[in-house]
Amino acid sequence: PDYIQHNPGIPDGRQAFTSGIAGLKKFPQSKAELKHIGADGDLVFIHNHITLDAADRGQAVVDIFRVKDGKIVEHGDVIQDIPEKAENNNTMF
Repeated sequence: PDYIQHNPGIPDGRQAFTSGIAGLKKFPQSKAELKHIGADGDLVFIHNHITLDAADRGQAVVDIFRVKDGKIVEHGDVIQDIPEKAENNNTMF
């Protein structure tokens, strides 16, 4: 119930988190491809490639979770659209 959210588009609280996840059901072809996972103390970092469907270039997303007693108690993220053309040959992952 004391879940803290740092994404400005999502309210604090457990219900807002579960509602946000449930909202993905309107995109049945969406997927999150995990690219990197790391942890430091009570923080867990997940680097994802998020797409809504097969035609979507998607977004590179880093989710940062704080975990306490085995439960997520805090979340923040950094989201970057994947451009059609990059100025280098490196991928975002």
